[in-house]
Amino acid sequence: MKKMIIAALAAVLLLVLAGCNKQTTPEDRLAEYISHWNKSEFTEMYEGYLNEGTKGAFEPAQFVERQQKIQDDLGIENLEVSYTAPPEDTEWNEEEPADFPVQVKMDTIAGPVEFEQQMTLLFEEQGEEEGWFVEWNPSFIFPQLEAEDKIRIDRIKAARGEIMDRNNVPVAINGGGFNIGIVPEKFTDETKKQELAELLNTTVEAIDGSLNQSWVQPEMFVPIAKVARTDDKVIDAVVKIPGVGAQKTSMREYPYGESLSHVTGYIGSITAEQLEERKADGYTAGDMIGRQGLEQALEDRLRGKDGLKIWIEKPAEGSEPVDIAEQPVEDGETVQLTIDAELQKTAYDAMKGEPGTSAAVDPETGETLALVSSPGFDPNRFMLGLSGEQYKALEEDPANPLFNRFKAAYAPGSTLKPVTAAIGMEAGTLKPAEGITINGETWQKDAAWGDYKVSRLHPEAPNPVDLNIALVYSDNIYFAQQALNMGAETFIAGLNDYGFGETIEFPIGLAASQISNEGTIASAGQLADTSFGQGQMLANIVHLASMYTPFITDGTMYKPTLLMEEEDGQVWKEGLVSAENAATLREGMRNVVVDGYAQSANIDEAPLAGKTGTAELKAAGEDRGKENGFFVTYDSANPDFVLAMMIENVEDNGGSDYVAGMAAEVFK
Repeated sequence: MKKMIIAALAAVLLLVLAGCNKQTTPEDRLAEYISHWNKSEFTEMYEGYLNEGTKGAFEPAQFVERQQKIQDDLGIENLEVSYTAPPEDTEWNEEEPADFPVQVKMDTIAGPVEFEQQMTLLFEEQGEEEGWFVEWNPSFIFPQLEAEDKIRIDRIKAARGEIMDRNNVPVAINGGGFNIGIVPEKFTDETKKQELAELLNTTVEAIDGSLNQSWVQPEMFVPIAKVARTDDKVIDAVVKIPGVGAQKTSMREYPYGESLSHVTGYIGSITAEQLEERKADGYTAGDMIGRQGLEQALEDRLRGKDGLKIWIEKPAEGSEPVDIAEQPVEDGETVQLTIDAELQKTAYDAMKGEPGTSAAVDPETGETLALVSSPGFDPNRFMLGLSGEQYKALEEDPANPLFNRFKAAYAPGSTLKPVTAAIGMEAGTLKPAEGITINGETWQKDAAWGDYKVSRLHPEAPNPVDLNIALVYSDNIYFAQQALNMGAETFIAGLNDYGFGETIEFPIGLAASQISNEGTIASAGQLADTSFGQGQMLANIVHLASMYTPFITDGTMYKPTLLMEEEDGQVWKEGLVSAENAATLREGMRNVVVDGYAQSANIDEAPLAGKTGTAELKAAGEDRGKENGFFVTYDSANPDFVLAMMIENVEDNGGSDYVAGMAAEVFK
């Protein structure tokens, strides 16, 4: 029995030893190697799988570190290595090499790369181990790559897309400016450095830093700063300094400067935070990026896509470079606006630098022809960079040129009255020819209103007060009573029909107009205030201009657009006012200019019609606060556009008629 047990154990031991002695095939070894390769485990590949000849030819740094650096530099992702399996009945001879076709696929920053190479495994002993080992060379990184070759990356910068107005007049273009620089051997007066630094918005230390660069030679032109082509004053001053010159250079230009500054915005050097956010999109340190306005809003369209080329540089003289992958350059899109740049400039100039905003809208298409925030800033200077001192001066400027007023919403004051009238007429509660007797400067519905009363500026308005007289004299009491007659529910529904509470889809975000903070009217007093654009009501300037378009189109309001590519005449609201009621309102608004308190708009050049408005912004502890003045107008004989304009703080300038005079300048 004992002999039988010993024999059985011996048999088992022989089987185990036979299993241990089973040789791993070259295919098994290759599969393991490729598994590590797909995981970019280069150290494991080098130490455990390369044959002695390869290790003798290539140090670990040449294999491990080089491949890792190439992957990082070229942004290699989705590496996929496979091999063509041999027939199942293949017998391997340890005396002969084992060859396998290996397929390599990957994505790089310049596009996909795909190739096939033949990989050889050799049977050999390494220390106490014997088996199949990989024979490797750099062509398994990229075909035709050799040990002494260098991999190069060329970046071809995409041209930034330009912005044009509706007539293809450029408003943001890839134009030119000047590099201001010093030729050291000719710059002999050191005392001029401070003067130059002040002119170029830099420091003496920064100038010295440029001049002390290792490559600088006495006869060379050393760039110090860039200056916009339009900055004649600075250019003329710097070139008068001996040893200082100006050389032309490519540069983003904004030909309409301040007048379109809040629309175009500007580009500037990418910040560290922006780079972190956009690195995956191909941005690099030193790139320019949209910082405000359409330059920022349309960044992805304007930027384009840089071209990239990965290639092998051969050290031997006369050797041809080998291309690996190439991504062609894609220049940014050219974007055309609905804006008329000359109309925009005319409107901006008419506002004379006063804080305010204006918008012109085509009533038949909804196209925005002008979109002004005043005062503006010079985007050319912003693009080149402002000193902290200069930026602080702009921030502390009482006129606040950095604030984009056309994005904001304001109490529209009496400019709302034609809309209130239209809602009442359509509801059947307001009869235009029916007069109301109104006496005195103030009125209240009943004693329940307590101290609250509706006031009017022109108690001399003749009785009975009908719609025409109410418009001409801008009678708050008339419109408050009409709102009370129609009721809050009808009035709110009518205002919603005119777009209150809706966000206008616009490339540059506009604050939504509101009836109130909650979108409701909580009391009769609030209803009265809202009827003449006060209370908690707010409207943005584009919407305000658009609200007057149904009076020209007999009831249709088109969606405001800013890009020419958008479809013209997209109906936003329709059936707002009948043709008969629209005609009544047009007549009344013409009379506002002829007989009312917009006399500054009663010009010979164009028969203007419109409505003024003043919104009082009371400050705590004051009997009378600041006032924003409005005028919304159009040429009644040729209503190509509706112009809405707001000027801040008109209380000492004649109120809304002051704004009417500015608006009239646009039509002149």
